[in-house]
Amino acid sequence: MWKKIALLLSATVLLVSCQPKKPESQPAKKTKVEEAKSIPVDFLPRDLTVTALGDSLTEGIGDSTDTGGYLRYLEAEFEKEKGIENAVVNNFGKKGTRSDQLLNRLKNKEVVSAIEQSDMVLITIGGNDVMKVARQNILNMQYERFAKEKEFYSARLEKIMALIKKENPEAVIVLIGIYNPFLQWFPDVEELDQIVSDWNEAGRSVIAQFPDAYFVNIDDIFTDLQVNLLFDDQFHPNDKGYQLIAERVYKTLGEEALPAVAGYTHAEGDKENRE
Repeated sequence: MWKKIALLLSATVLLVSCQPKKPESQPAKKTKVEEAKSIPVDFLPRDLTVTALGDSLTEGIGDSTDTGGYLRYLEAEFEKEKGIENAVVNNFGKKGTRSDQLLNRLKNKEVVSAIEQSDMVLITIGGNDVMKVARQNILNMQYERFAKEKEFYSARLEKIMALIKKENPEAVIVLIGIYNPFLQWFPDVEELDQIVSDWNEAGRSVIAQFPDAYFVNIDDIFTDLQVNLLFDDQFHPNDKGYQLIAERVYKTLGEEALPAVAGYTHAEGDKENRE
């Protein structure tokens, strides 16, 4: 079975090389101050600035419109919020990016400047780290090799998170997990599912160490083999796949993180905060 996986991975590699208080003697003015304080904070909508970092999922490979994959759907969801006027997205996604390369990219002045000015930082990373292990061990793949590399990935991810928080302590950080693109070919190979699950758990554990940080699991989105969510390369998401990723990210952020960065109260089930 590993030989079949090796052949598929080899083909995939070739394909995707992928105010002060008023005095009591002025009751009328005091009333006006109280009235002003009662004005909701979303009365004047603000812009939401987002920086997106990572691999091909951030770049949007597989998006038929070539406009940022899940980010274009997420941007539209953000702008439906009553407290948000515009969602401004800085997309630094680049296909093939691994965690070591992303760590190095955080030295780039343009990237650092964008992070400093952002309310939120979105990250997709890890998939190419897994693929690197596969490529290097194409003829002799073993679970232990992926497990060992996962530890290095976790260490690099911690550094990435720490650097982002150093540049912008107030920013909300979102790490989007990885998925198994080979499920349709090998639905019964538990090793592949276990590798993806382990790496996602590693990402979740790192995120849990930092304030205002969220992990978004997307692996289960791609488990329904009756629905085609992959692009023609059978590796990256198609438009529908990206839309579902955006919906999952928005759902994760909608009740807590998003209201916090946009500056309004968004109680569960409260529809008045949406246009």
